[in-house]
Amino acid sequence: MTAPPDITIRRAATGDEHALGAIGMATFLESFVRDIPGADLIKHCYTQHSVEAYRGFLNGDDPRYACWLAEYKATGAPIGYAVTCPPDMPVEVGAKDIELKRIYVFSSFHGSGAGKRLNDAVDTHARAMKAPRLLLGTYEENRRAIAFYAREGYAQIGTRQFQVGDKLFDDIVMGKTL
Repeated sequence: MTAPPDITIRRAATGDEHALGAIGMATFLESFVRDIPGADLIKHCYTQHSVEAYRGFLNGDDPRYACWLAEYKATGAPIGYAVTCPPDMPVEVGAKDIELKRIYVFSSFHGSGAGKRLNDAVDTHARAMKAPRLLLGTYEENRRAIAFYAREGYAQIGTRQFQVGDKLFDDIVMGKTL
C-alpha cells in the first residue's frame, strides 16, 4: 500500500527539533505505555526525546545524522518520523554503516504506507552516503515492527539490552545490506 496523498515525507532541518521532540515523545508513549512504568516512561521521554536531543541529531558533525518527518498534509502536523546516526551497537560495525535510530508512526496511520516511505527515505540517504549496511535495534516483543523490518530487508544479527528506568528490555539487533 502506498501512503495516501494527504501524508508528506520531508527531510527535517534546524527548526524542526520541536516537532521531532513532540512526535518522538508521543509515539514512544503510545508504543510502550503497556510495557514501561509510567514515571520511567515520562522521564525517558523528557530526556531521550527532548528538543536538545533532536537538535543534536539535526546538527550532528557526521553526515550520517539525519531526520525525516511524516506530516498530515492538511495541517502540517507530524504523524511519524525517522532518525539516522553513526551506529552505537553491540555488534561489529563498519566505518560507513548507519544506524536507523528511530522510526515511528502513530498507530492510526499504520498501514498507510507512511512507515514504508520513511524507510525509503532512510535507504536513499544511506545509499547516497555509500553505507554498506543499515542497523537498528528493536524490542523483541514488538512483533509488528519486526515484521515490518523483515519486509524491508532486515534480518537479526544480534541482541542487546535497552534500559528505561530500572527495567531492562531485550532488543534484537537487525541489519540490512544495501
